[in-house]
Amino acid sequence: MFRRRADLPFDHDATAAFLPAMIAMMVFLATLALSGALVLDNLLDRWNRDIKGTLTVQVVPTDTNPNSKTTAQRIEKTIRLLEETPGVLRARALSEDELAALIEPWLGSTDLIADLPLPNLIDVTISDAQPPDLIALSERLKKEIPGASVDDHRIWLSRVIRLADGLSMLARSVMVLIGLAAAVAVIYATRAGLAIHRSSIEILHLVGARDGYIARQYALRALWLGVQGAVIGFGLATPVLIGLGAMAKTLQGGLLAEVSFGPSHWIALGAVPVAAAGLAMIAAFLTVLRTLSRML
Repeated sequence: MFRRRADLPFDHDATAAFLPAMIAMMVFLATLALSGALVLDNLLDRWNRDIKGTLTVQVVPTDTNPNSKTTAQRIEKTIRLLEETPGVLRARALSEDELAALIEPWLGSTDLIADLPLPNLIDVTISDAQPPDLIALSERLKKEIPGASVDDHRIWLSRVIRLADGLSMLARSVMVLIGLAAAVAVIYATRAGLAIHRSSIEILHLVGARDGYIARQYALRALWLGVQGAVIGFGLATPVLIGLGAMAKTLQGGLLAEVSFGPSHWIALGAVPVAAAGLAMIAAFLTVLRTLSRML
């Protein structure tokens, strides 16, 4: 379909090698940029879901034994105080195993964790509609339970989320710029081809060929060259993404949320080469129509 008989001598056109190479590089870069945006979106969704409606209360033991009766009483008193606070839905003390699971990705050894004086943590679920007054809650905890403090991780994590959101927008902006660069490359290559085949185009006009007919010849050729370059670029990007995904798994396990691509993500990535080939076809078609209207 793409390489049906053409009335112009495209076989000896120098742009036959330029366009696929250019589009291959553009598709490679655009695929990496889109994958980065998708990964950031995935992380943002997980972070927002994890921190939504939650906070942590830290209770520092008053003695060297974190499992003493005094420490247990302080934790129970803290939980009762939290459950009495308007806007708090649930409060639960984390077990030693849960604490170790939280710290293990940072230290890498449960034996070392057992020797550390860890504070007791209470996981608190709060209402999204009517959240508690955290400043008043923090002051009350400090007054009634010395050594207790509220850790609203949404404060510092919101800064990370804003940074990740900005990087995601930057990745999408890079994709737009890559698309514009690809369109410019197709336009200049098409104009060069028109200049090369000017005499052949004049002959076609003499025998009755319209501008739209000639434009379709260039559009189908650009589509075929675009498909070639897009397949090459996407084929080069795929092993890079797989390798980066394998490397990212070594950083997971608590430090980062699990990074993985689902079917919808791969469909979005697969749309990049399709869009690149379509962009090449449309840019070539419009360029030929505009140039011929001025040339002849």
